[in-house]
Amino acid sequence: MSAGRQSPMALALAEAERAGERGEVPVGAVLVDAAGTVLASAGNRTEERADPTAHAEMLVLRDAAAQGGRPRLDECDLYVTLEPCAMCAGAIIQARIPRVVYGADDPKGGAFRSCFQILTSEKLNHCVDVTAGVLAEESAFLLQSFFSSRR
Repeated sequence: MSAGRQSPMALALAEAERAGERGEVPVGAVLVDAAGTVLASAGNRTEERADPTAHAEMLVLRDAAAQGGRPRLDECDLYVTLEPCAMCAGAIIQARIPRVVYGADDPKGGAFRSCFQILTSEKLNHCVDVTAGVLAEESAFLLQSFFSSRR
């Protein structure tokens, strides 16, 4: 990665910040190809779109798949600020994403280790290499600040 270029996780964190500013739960995601080129980035838009599936992960998967004209993204890595939920984990499996890097654990809905182990289940036809805890403190702080401001 060249000097001055932000890491994919830092870009995902910036997407999460923008989502929070829009009144969305501050989760951001970035999808990069094997060369490290960003193919898609997004923050949550469930409120804005009145769409329960408009999670950041789903948006970047849809965008990248549409750009490439194919449903399989098997040469891409997904970076997301929060442990993916079961819905997003299912989409990650279907897209054949080989690697997910995420920030904060989601003790109420995480599908890697907090609640479920979908991404690494040997019962499925695809397992994902997962790296947890990257920029976890920053990701958790955004979420905690967002929810504490609404109480």
